[in-house]
Amino acid sequence: MKVSGFTFIRNGQKLGYPFVPSIRSILPLVDEFVIALGPCDDATEQMIRAIGDPKIRIIPTTWNERMRGDYSVGGFVYGQQKSIALFNCTGDWAFYLEADEVVHEDDLPKIRAAMEKHLPDARVEALVFDYRHFYGNANTCVDCPGWYRTEVRIIRNSIPAWSSEALFFNVVEKHKKSRYPRAAHTGATIFHYGWMRNEAQMNQKLTDVQKYWNDTPPNLVDYTQFDGTVLRPFAGPHPQAVQEWLPPAEGVFQTDPNYQLTRREKKYRWMSWVEKTFGVRFKKQSHHRLVC
Repeated sequence: MKVSGFTFIRNGQKLGYPFVPSIRSILPLVDEFVIALGPCDDATEQMIRAIGDPKIRIIPTTWNERMRGDYSVGGFVYGQQKSIALFNCTGDWAFYLEADEVVHEDDLPKIRAAMEKHLPDARVEALVFDYRHFYGNANTCVDCPGWYRTEVRIIRNSIPAWSSEALFFNVVEKHKKSRYPRAAHTGATIFHYGWMRNEAQMNQKLTDVQKYWNDTPPNLVDYTQFDGTVLRPFAGPHPQAVQEWLPPAEGVFQTDPNYQLTRREKKYRWMSWVEKTFGVRFKKQSHHRLVC
């Protein structure tokens, strides 16, 4: 069994992505790691090359700056870059990590076992992970029905698959339509650190990439303006690969107690109350269909 890792990245250093820990976290698991590297005006390429692992293969890419953000598919440029990396993978399985996602070393045997188990089963086109989203600092994670709790991160590399945006995969059927992949769960977890970069980096990222999603001005963030009732303490441990990247922190991140909830946040707070009261678990829209 051959396994490819892949991702895409542009200006990762400037925008606060933990892309080096992300790559390092699955290098022991993969036979190659393909990176679609867009034009950078920071040290992203040098930092990738400094990892010094021969498994890493960089594909220089150009981003389509003319892609309309008001068309039917937002974020299509992200999908293009993700697909470029996927199309250059040569493994039986292709393991996608976004540049702010990290895998815990304790989960690597579990992930390999899932790939080996399901490789002979043609029904299984993809493998799904649980998610742990961090917010504000390393001691705080989000437990909210409005945040995706599972997602496909491994796709079978022998099926006609691509991506129309960064989060999920499309499996092509009869040239005219696509569907979400049929999947099995790995039993493993992705650690998502996107909301742990500092506010300046987050707002720079939002400013730089908003045009790929739509033509409206970005909504800049203040981390304290958030519903603190969905935040939970995290005692660790974090993946070893990300330890040096994590900023020091004490206690759970504190939000503004006078923050006024949006209509959507009120809905999610009610859903959280239902979950806690009745022991149910809401799901966001699934980008896969579990078959085993």
